Amino acid sequence: MNRRNLLGSLGTMAGLLPISTFAKPATTPKRSVRIAHLTDVHIQPLIGAAKGFEKCLHHLQNLDVKPDLIINGGDAIMEALGRDKNNVQKQWRLWNDVLRSENALSIQHCLGNHDIWGPEKHKADLNYGKNWAMDELQMTRTYKSIELGGWHIILLDSLQTRPDGSWYTAFIDEAQWDWLEKDLRNTPAHVPVMVVSHVPILAACVFFDGNRFEQEHWNVPGSWMHSDANKLTSLFYKHKNVKLCLSGHIHLLDRVEYNGVTYCCNGAVSGAWWFGNYHQTPPGYALIDLYEDGSFTNTYINYKKENSTE
Repeated sequence: MNRRNLLGSLGTMAGLLPISTFAKPATTPKRSVRIAHLTDVHIQPLIGAAKGFEKCLHHLQNLDVKPDLIINGGDAIMEALGRDKNNVQKQWRLWNDVLRSENALSIQHCLGNHDIWGPEKHKADLNYGKNWAMDELQMTRTYKSIELGGWHIILLDSLQTRPDGSWYTAFIDEAQWDWLEKDLRNTPAHVPVMVVSHVPILAACVFFDGNRFEQEHWNVPGSWMHSDANKLTSLFYKHKNVKLCLSGHIHLLDRVEYNGVTYCCNGAVSGAWWFGNYHQTPPGYALIDLYEDGSFTNTYINYKKENSTE
């Protein structure tokens, strides 16, 4: 389907099914911008992944109030690590083909760990793998900030090489940290801030994916939640205009409130990698409405459920 006739050809499209709505304002302030947060698409040339991604894109572009922007939260493709280059090229080609033919909206990107190519976990060149993914996603660097609708939006790079040089763990490296501190300092205090990362900065769902409690200890890997969460939350505490942080990676849906900041882990477009729900979370995307007064809503949408209404 060509995006030029997308909206006219879909007919009666299903609307919204709010799975959960976060931080809904008590009053009705003026909406500044609407964003669709799509994370963990995991596209591949098997099991109907491309058709599922198309359906998600059709759904959000046929809302009564369409998003101003799509944010891809990372893991656009199924798996680059350990795959041969030809296989990875096929995955990226499918991702770009679907976007070209089925999407008419602007899009910004975060890198996910599955987007990064490397021959194996202990020999992967993270920088080379990131550069390939950045070329496919038309990114000039792995982190940035933009202004949209009176909000300041920061997109971070969660993925760094482990101290032993092997695969990845989640934290903000020194150069990015210096940039982030400066970026927040230079953002006026009255401008609300939203932060997007692939790996959650802070989440509850990381404690419930598998058996994480053993021998009287909770165990959460540094690749599942930012290992510098304490440092980041302390930085955000200094900047009261940081309102909302979005993530994916875990394929589960949750909301954490800490020191005046809301952290939303927004499921996965692919659900359980295109095999239905992942635990209790259905395949979906989040619809974020940002308001002039710094409030927001974060609503998770099950785009596969038919005959739902906004």
